[in-house]
Amino acid sequence: MNYIEVKFQINPVLPYREVLTVYLADIDFESFVEEEDGLTAYIQKDVWDENRMELIIENWNVEDCNVSYQWKEIEQQNWNAEWESQFEPIEVSPECRVCAPFHEQLGVPFELIIEPKMSFGTGHHATTHLMLAEMLTMDLSGKKVLDMGSGTGVLAILAEKKGAVELDAIDIDEWAFENCNENALRNGCSKIQSIQGGAETITQSYDVILANINRNILTRDGAIYWSHLNSGGHLLLSGFYEQDVPILTNAFPEAAVIKQVVKDGWCMLHLLKS
Repeated sequence: MNYIEVKFQINPVLPYREVLTVYLADIDFESFVEEEDGLTAYIQKDVWDENRMELIIENWNVEDCNVSYQWKEIEQQNWNAEWESQFEPIEVSPECRVCAPFHEQLGVPFELIIEPKMSFGTGHHATTHLMLAEMLTMDLSGKKVLDMGSGTGVLAILAEKKGAVELDAIDIDEWAFENCNENALRNGCSKIQSIQGGAETITQSYDVILANINRNILTRDGAIYWSHLNSGGHLLLSGFYEQDVPILTNAFPEAAVIKQVVKDGWCMLHLLKS
């Protein structure tokens, strides 16, 4: 499957880059890379519709912000060269590092070796970083874990390395399904089951559910996640902005908020099903 890469120039970049990301996610863009002068976004070719994107730009009602863009098609075989030219290791904490197979391995306790291809989740984006950091504070030994919207599988991989005994990684994208399997093998993980599909594929209950997706999907499918979370279970959410927190907490009225953390305007909520 080929992808469309769209490079946006945004002036000024902040806070409008985050606003544009939300709009693009609503029209099926999947992955985003924050740039110094704007944003690079990726969407599957078969759902790419430039008219929908042009409508967003035309209706951009911000007088003091200018947005322009260029796009190109990326063939599957060229994807590695695209990200290898940009991917630097990410230090989540002194004990956790996300790197690519071609980087030097430093031997930290949780060294996550990720080859993202077209999948989201390298730790570069604030939401993935927030989820990884929060997972490092948790005892996952013996836990049954769901990574919903798993992308590269990086969250599921950390969960297994922290002692989770049964893990499902669900993503609607075929790229993510394949990439998660590859990354699990690359990290010596044997307990992760990668599943292609959406919330309808959830068939069992979990002690921990990780969902780093976007606000609309989290609110749409939140009741499904909650119904498959064991009593006393933990639900970690990210993929939304700090101003969206009331919307998310309203979607989970029975949840106790354990923690709320913000990074670069993005937010992570740690909820408990008491």
